Amino acid sequence: MAAREYGQYDGVTRALELVGERWAMLIVRDLLVGPRRNGELAAGLPRIPTNILAARLKELQAAGVIRRAPRSRVIIYELTDYGRELEPVVLALGAWGSKAMGDPREEQILTPDALTMTLRTAFRPQVAAGLPATAYAARLGAAELLVRVDGSALDVRRGDGPVDLAFTAGPSIHRLISGELAPDRALATGEVEVLRGPGDLLDRFVTTFHLAA
Repeated sequence: MAAREYGQYDGVTRALELVGERWAMLIVRDLLVGPRRNGELAAGLPRIPTNILAARLKELQAAGVIRRAPRSRVIIYELTDYGRELEPVVLALGAWGSKAMGDPREEQILTPDALTMTLRTAFRPQVAAGLPATAYAARLGAAELLVRVDGSALDVRRGDGPVDLAFTAGPSIHRLISGELAPDRALATGEVEVLRGPGDLLDRFVTTFHLAA
């Protein structure tokens, strides 16, 4: 039974009944990055109340969007094939919503999973295909995302490894990939800090990743 029923019979209505409750799409967003334990989901959504997280997980399981699976003696949550069909919807929502973001408020944060999906949304494979293969490391607090671009292929994951450019990332990265903040200005003001590698590769990064303002 859907948590909310609208009394209308069409696909949009049914989709909202299945994934339209508060926090549901953010859970889906994070699970598109990879399977997560309950605690990992809670850590990635620090404002979600424990009872709401439990309720959303139960509802998404009942809808066939996610499933529980044992792994190494722990329970993880992962998307079903049906749930993974939401990926283009989430990417389209991210691109659409980015046009109305404005400046970040002091209490707003950018999580590694959210940044991963932002990069997937902003990736321009046709542009990247004409550029040299490049590996970036985006430092976000204590986490580091390894971003590998090889032709039209993109791989984003947590971890470390050899990279061509490592830089700090935060909420200002949206201004960078939307074109609102030029790479040289970002470096000059310290909004982006180069940790290792040549800073001029930041120009290649913003050419590869772009969100229309």
